[in-house]
Amino acid sequence: MKQENSRSAISGYLMLAIGIAFEALAVFFLVRTIRTENPWFLLGFFLALLVGVFIHAGLFIVNPNDSRVLVLFGVYKGTVKDNGFFWANPFLSKKKVTLRARNLNGERLKVNDKAGNPIEIAAVVVWQVDDTYRASFEVDHYDDYVVVQSEAAIRKLCGAYPYDNFSEHDEEELTLRAGTEQVNNQLERELSERFARAGVKVIEARISHLAYAQEIAEAMLRRQQASAIVAARTQIVDGAVGMVELALDKLAEKSIVNLDEDKKATMVSNLLVVLCSESNVSPVVNAGTLYQ
Repeated sequence: MKQENSRSAISGYLMLAIGIAFEALAVFFLVRTIRTENPWFLLGFFLALLVGVFIHAGLFIVNPNDSRVLVLFGVYKGTVKDNGFFWANPFLSKKKVTLRARNLNGERLKVNDKAGNPIEIAAVVVWQVDDTYRASFEVDHYDDYVVVQSEAAIRKLCGAYPYDNFSEHDEEELTLRAGTEQVNNQLERELSERFARAGVKVIEARISHLAYAQEIAEAMLRRQQASAIVAARTQIVDGAVGMVELALDKLAEKSIVNLDEDKKATMVSNLLVVLCSESNVSPVVNAGTLYQ
């Protein structure tokens, strides 16, 4: 695959001066033609004017972070990346290709994640042209190529990872929501491979929007809430069991009261109700014995 060939160009100021000199010479020949009516001076006038116009037609400017791709009758001759005022053969076509960094704010796409759940995702890509030859001749309209390949890369990325984990067995699996940095790095690598053909370099790629699709968003929210409630309840129960165990051990250690197995079971039940209840518990005072 052919690559970019950077080249220099002749100073435009020098050629501008030469062009003006030939145009001045053409005026001189024109004056001499009028005065002497000599046809040879008229021929000199046309030749000097033609050379002056030819020189002026080859002048061009390269702005900062711009380039000019030079092509002569279908043959690539090189790329001028230096900034300034230059001259090149007027028969060379001078296609402008910007080297500035550009932002692609991708549209929201509705795709399926690895688990088959429909999600909405969008990404922001910062890119710039790195190889002007490939950008000009390997693809048709490299800016459109970047848009299409970005969408394709995002769809592939979503199919490789789930949106989120909902079970303890899947906690080690990378997800789109939790593994932001790793997912962004994977997106950059995927885009770099796809953009290489167009001579485009990826500076940065980040997911800018990530959510469940509207048709399942409410159901997934309830699922997340249920998972959070179960996790919280599990932690509360673990703590309550530990507190009951500690209370029984302290009572036995200090011989404050001797409880048989039935009373221990009753005490455990009451403490768990108190500790695990969602609402405040109203105490009941027993004025009799433990068996009444």
